[in-house]
Amino acid sequence: MPDLPSATAASLVRADIAALAGYVPGEQPQGGKWIKLNTNENPYAPSPAVARAIAATAAGRTLAKYPDPLASVFRMRAAEVLGIDPDWILCGNGSDDLLTILVRTFVGAGDCLRVPTPSYILYRTLAGIQGVECEEFRYERDWTLSDRFAAPQSATGGDVKLAIIANPNSPSGTLLPPSRIDDLAERLPCPLVVDEAYGDFADAHCLDLVRKNERVIVTRSFSKSYALAGLRFGFAVAQPAMIEQLQKVKDSYNCDALSIAAATAAIDDRAWLAENRAKIIATRRRLTDALRDLGYDALESQANFVWCTHPQRPHKPIYEALKQQGILIRFMNYSGWGDGLRITVGTDDEIDAFLSVLRTI
Repeated sequence: MPDLPSATAASLVRADIAALAGYVPGEQPQGGKWIKLNTNENPYAPSPAVARAIAATAAGRTLAKYPDPLASVFRMRAAEVLGIDPDWILCGNGSDDLLTILVRTFVGAGDCLRVPTPSYILYRTLAGIQGVECEEFRYERDWTLSDRFAAPQSATGGDVKLAIIANPNSPSGTLLPPSRIDDLAERLPCPLVVDEAYGDFADAHCLDLVRKNERVIVTRSFSKSYALAGLRFGFAVAQPAMIEQLQKVKDSYNCDALSIAAATAAIDDRAWLAENRAKIIATRRRLTDALRDLGYDALESQANFVWCTHPQRPHKPIYEALKQQGILIRFMNYSGWGDGLRITVGTDDEIDAFLSVLRTI
């Protein structure tokens, strides 16, 4: 059967979907030898306990049956680690799945989702899929947010029904202190999601705010600090009454048996996490200092990447020259703000190779 012409296909979908640009992930080359410093993956292998848990799960009849819809074994172990009860946790197929659930739960027709910019561009895509307004509120030049972020209505008059702040932020790697997040949460008329995908690399987190305020929700990812980007697992922390509502919206079995087993083993290996975190933070420090020595303005990062700009040189040719040498970083350009380069913290050898090439460009 021949494919429908693209114009015909576009006419069959919702008009707002047809007009949607769609989220474009970072480059993921499948062949050749690349040094990948572009998508904030952890450069190290995950805890050995993860492989053992996957093998044990696959060896029995587990895969022939549907997984636990609530990932109870993970919730129980994570609750012990975090010092909360299991019913404060909702699991998802990566934190992107949880963000989708949150937007679908709180933001309806005529409502507004508010997010800072520059930040994670998926937020805008999720609003577009839901067919709702996404108000992007610009960071100050020092990467802080003014009190206007907490205004009850958007500039077009829509009611703000959900706000999301990536903390640490991407691409900047900067962190709003929990006290500032708390202040914004008290002022906002809606739930505030604190996207802590990079939280394990930061000096502070906002989990304590969830206990204090029913409208604060924290999301976490296993893609970064646990080196499980290829597995897809994340979780949200919120008060039980909020979790109960979110469960109505999630897919029936949004986490498979292998990812549940792997994530449970990963969060249980606290020694591995501490060692991995220390290595990445040490390399992050060295990368930041080296970039500054080369004349770049590199921000102090609280994540596993560094955002930098150069006061005199255009950024895109730098990205392209590195790519020609088999090194991928992320060139990012934000309307009304400007562009820059985001470099993932790789292994020491990868960062040495990157810096060696960068010096010759």
